[in-house]
Amino acid sequence: MEQMDLAARIDHTLLKPEATERDIVKLCHEAVKHGFASVCVNPTYLGTAARLLHGTNILPTTVVGFPLGGAITEIKLQEILVAKAHGAREVDVVMNIGRAKSADWTTVRRDIEAMVQTAQGCGLKIKVIIEASLLNEREKQKAADIIRESGADYIKTSTGFFGGATVEDIKKLKQWSGPELKVKASGGIKTREFVLELISAGADRIGTSSGVMILGI
Repeated sequence: MEQMDLAARIDHTLLKPEATERDIVKLCHEAVKHGFASVCVNPTYLGTAARLLHGTNILPTTVVGFPLGGAITEIKLQEILVAKAHGAREVDVVMNIGRAKSADWTTVRRDIEAMVQTAQGCGLKIKVIIEASLLNEREKQKAADIIRESGADYIKTSTGFFGGATVEDIKKLKQWSGPELKVKASGGIKTREFVLELISAGADRIGTSSGVMILGI
């Protein structure tokens, strides 16, 4: 895969709690230089990223309900609206994982549907993180079904805090997602070889803090 095509699949990401504003500035400059798809940062740095990426095709992105997914829905909706106001073009939101593990799929569905409606209603693309490493096979499929039916833009494997993407998960999520719902792999992705495996398995977007290293630059 050509460097440009590979870079255009990568969300250049820095979500470590100790990340400084200087780190975010460097992240954005790297994204512009290499042509990554987006820059994904914690909400406190979203305004900085949006300012530095203004006039480019690179999408300022932030996270919602991150990383645990346990905030009540109304709080997540406010996070989405505030993200829009601060320049986000995409949001990566965390499913209510505890409710999924409790088999309370009614609450999970309502939470996801409300976030999708709010995000898309204000013009944001939305990726729903399921934290695949914490779910069994049946739970992953149920989550994928709900996310597909919600009209979300992407299903995403992981926050990166509790485990990472696997080729097997990507294959399954692609199978369950249908033609409309895209798949984002994230968590523990550090080599070009692994990126290409994930893309071959069906990943449409890659979330990683190692984008520059993956490109071999």
